[in-house]
Amino acid sequence: MLDFLLFWGVLIALAIMFLSSAIRIVQEYERGVIFRLGRFVGARGPGLFFIIPIIERMEKVDLRVITADVPTQEAITRDNVTVKVNAVIYFRVVDPGNAVLKVVDHIRATSQLAQTTLRSVLGQSELDELLAQRDQINQRLQKIIDEGTEPWGVKVTLVEVRDVELPQGLQRAMAAQAAAERERRAKIIHADGEYQASRKLAEAAAILGQHPAAMQLRYLQTLTEIAGEKSNTVVFPVPVELMRTLMERFLTPPKADETAKADETANK
Repeated sequence: MLDFLLFWGVLIALAIMFLSSAIRIVQEYERGVIFRLGRFVGARGPGLFFIIPIIERMEKVDLRVITADVPTQEAITRDNVTVKVNAVIYFRVVDPGNAVLKVVDHIRATSQLAQTTLRSVLGQSELDELLAQRDQINQRLQKIIDEGTEPWGVKVTLVEVRDVELPQGLQRAMAAQAAAERERRAKIIHADGEYQASRKLAEAAAILGQHPAAMQLRYLQTLTEIAGEKSNTVVFPVPVELMRTLMERFLTPPKADETAKADETANK
């Protein structure tokens, strides 16, 4: 009787071990790549399914987007400037079978391909393009890396260049250039303001010259503004036309005819 119970106990334990090794659960974001006697038979999931123990083997592949940092790479641009650049790459598995069959470690392989591609693309670009047209460089990197990972069943969705480190001497030169550019713009804006102000003053002077009454009103307005200030000194503005008339009358030497008449009068 004891041997009988022991036999059934062992049988039940083996059945439980068999079922536990046969049952597989794959999450929604995963796929199970099945091998039967070493041959690839397909990918299953998500959900619950059974495999034949010993005969079949399963490897899980994550289908979610993977974020990998591309370490800082030192490269020489096309205009012979040494820069240090790092980046980040986003990719995911779209074909679980190829991700297992065609490459040993698709995450590491994609990261290494991104590093070499980054150095290559930087060597074909100029510094100004790297600084001002980073979106185009990101798109170029994404296209080249995606073409390289396509046989592995990996889709590269985005590549972003993050930090660009320049030599100290070049940073100082760029800062001086930026300061000179800002000063140039400031001078142009100031000169343009002076030009516009002179045009308005010329138009105002023309209007006042055509309308003497407007000149008198402006004169009275100036007196009102001066009187409103708290000062012991009172300044009376004199029109330029009046000063010119007085100067011509008293400072201009007499003409020859007038001088002769004055001499004749004196002799008489």
